[in-house]
Amino acid sequence: MAARHRIAYRREHVVERDGELRDERGPQPRAPLASVHSTIFSCISGHSRHACLQPPRRPTLHAHRPATARFDDDATTGNFVMQSIRSMLVAALIAGGLALAPAAFAKPPVPPAVTPTLAVGAQYDTTHVYVAPEDFARFTDSFVATFGGSKSKQGVFQVTPTPSRTMSQLVFTPVGTLSVFGFKTPVPWPFGAERTGYLVTDMDTAVKVAREHGADVIADTFADPIGRDALVSWPGGVNMQLYWHNQAPHYDALQSVPENRVYVSPQSMRKFVHDFVKFSKGKVVSDDANAPGIEIGRPNDTYRRIRIESGFGKMTVLVTDGQLPYPFGREMTGYAVADLAATLQKAQAAGVTVLVPPFASDGRDAALVQFPGGYIAEIHASATR
Repeated sequence: MAARHRIAYRREHVVERDGELRDERGPQPRAPLASVHSTIFSCISGHSRHACLQPPRRPTLHAHRPATARFDDDATTGNFVMQSIRSMLVAALIAGGLALAPAAFAKPPVPPAVTPTLAVGAQYDTTHVYVAPEDFARFTDSFVATFGGSKSKQGVFQVTPTPSRTMSQLVFTPVGTLSVFGFKTPVPWPFGAERTGYLVTDMDTAVKVAREHGADVIADTFADPIGRDALVSWPGGVNMQLYWHNQAPHYDALQSVPENRVYVSPQSMRKFVHDFVKFSKGKVVSDDANAPGIEIGRPNDTYRRIRIESGFGKMTVLVTDGQLPYPFGREMTGYAVADLAATLQKAQAAGVTVLVPPFASDGRDAALVQFPGGYIAEIHASATR
């Protein structure tokens, strides 16, 4: 039989017998599973950094355990426990989708994109009116006679990116501004179908933001004699011009802000309202799903009317099935006046035709008129109490 002697170096219970290392104390119980779970929880939750770094103490051995041909010491048991902790920790993190990962490894939240303020003011947002050159003066004179105000100097310019010539003039009134065009050449596409021109603070940014919020840029940015322009089309076929001046204009503030009257289908309504409100940084101020049908020439029906306000001014969205009696749907702008009857009297004296006599609805009296040259508009005033 081989010589028997004890092995030193912190292994006082280990002996060499028959060429093998044996622990004369017998099998040593491993740390209970509950102890391992407790250690893992303390490590993950951060309650005990010591638990993550040090192996747990081995429980006291019982003398009556039988001997076994197995090597086991504190270091070996500690290594086994630490490996178990690491394996269970990795499995727990993977199963939990790294929900317990340290905050230092989490990606910081990305703030939502902020739409820049593009509007300059409602007095700079003009209704575009196209008339024949021979009707140009009669129209502008009748508009000023109806609402008051003044006109800019008239000229003939190229205001499109392709060759064309048009008479052009601004009409300033207390209730809204017009850009009037009298083309002496055929009107290049897609011009003539845009309803309004919105002055913006930055042209490139405005076009970029319009695209990001659902607009189709149907005439990309181009230069005109005094600045830059682009045409965009919103869901529902609502066409607008965006423009910017080389020298910032200065117009008087309006006494009342006109309404851009937009007719859209039920299918386009939600996307148009959502996209335009985001672009303009505006808000929906009213949404009536059962507005009186008399407002669209159908007194026995109801329709949906949505009102929006933004830095560009006011907008009334009329959601219909498109089955409208003339002239409803042809008017592009609604003008607010103090006295509807007096305004209509001045309009008729200037050659304006009343197409729809005054009617009462939604706390206002309204009428539809046609100016010389064909421009159709709505005029309204607060109802007499």
